[in-house]
Amino acid sequence: MDKALLPVIAEKFKAAQRILVLSHIRPDGDAIGSLLGLGLSLQIAGKDVRMVSADGIPNSFRHLPGSTQVTNHPDGQFDLIVLVDCADLDRVGSVLSEYPTPNINIDHHPTNLHYAELNLVDPSAVATAEILTEHLSSLGLWINQEVATALLTGIITDTLGFRTHNISPKALRLSADLMEKGADLPSLYYRSLVQRPFEAVRYWGAGLSQLKREDRIVWTSLSLEDREAAGYSGRDDADLVNVLTTINDVDIVVIFIEQANGRVKISWRSRPGYDVSKVAQDFGGGGHILAAGAEVDGTLAEAQERVLKATCKLCEHR
Repeated sequence: MDKALLPVIAEKFKAAQRILVLSHIRPDGDAIGSLLGLGLSLQIAGKDVRMVSADGIPNSFRHLPGSTQVTNHPDGQFDLIVLVDCADLDRVGSVLSEYPTPNINIDHHPTNLHYAELNLVDPSAVATAEILTEHLSSLGLWINQEVATALLTGIITDTLGFRTHNISPKALRLSADLMEKGADLPSLYYRSLVQRPFEAVRYWGAGLSQLKREDRIVWTSLSLEDREAAGYSGRDDADLVNVLTTINDVDIVVIFIEQANGRVKISWRSRPGYDVSKVAQDFGGGGHILAAGAEVDGTLAEAQERVLKATCKLCEHR
């Protein structure tokens, strides 16, 4: 990460009055935590802030301070446009179609395309929320209890409760700092990673019943019919992919989720030694070495045939 950007971004924040902050479609905890953390901190500094998520706030994060302020589209003109936890512009959806190139891009994905005027990207960070926690003070911003709560949620969720392979002493120390500012780690951990709606667990059942394995790759699919039968309102896998990573003697997990627009969302998870971000990039996606995603045109069967073939080659070339 280029730390020389910090004073430049600080000046941008200081000069701007009306600021738009956005994150990616189908937002996870880091997307929402970073969106709220930065947005609320800018409000403390007296800025007029609009926080936007094209798909809104998932139910599991609606307890977070400021969540009711998040809308699914921008309105009016802005002095500054900031994207957080978003590796490329396609991931933000269509909400920026009528706006100019973003001014600032703050992210931790190694596949980030550096699409903004200023790109504060640190792939060594466990979450975008970690970058914000470490550098908000350098950007002339403050962290109060509400900001700390949002940022700690981002770190907790992107590390699956501090158990991903990239967890670092620095991330743990910064998390402790957020606790000292009032963030309730046990409660946030439970609400973000443990608690599940009944419909989500029913949805898991559909995926588990179709689970398949070939050598050290496990995969399953979730159809629109499965989603409707379970009564699940989301467009994702309800975090089933992270459940499947607990299976013994498996190196790669893949989930295919049918979308209403004739497309299929794919999520990969892997053990160290398998860079699934490379496979995701081949299908127009991206992410991390051990956790990546993409979306392709076609049916579930078509997506499985293409993606599993490419994923198997990854194992062969290891």
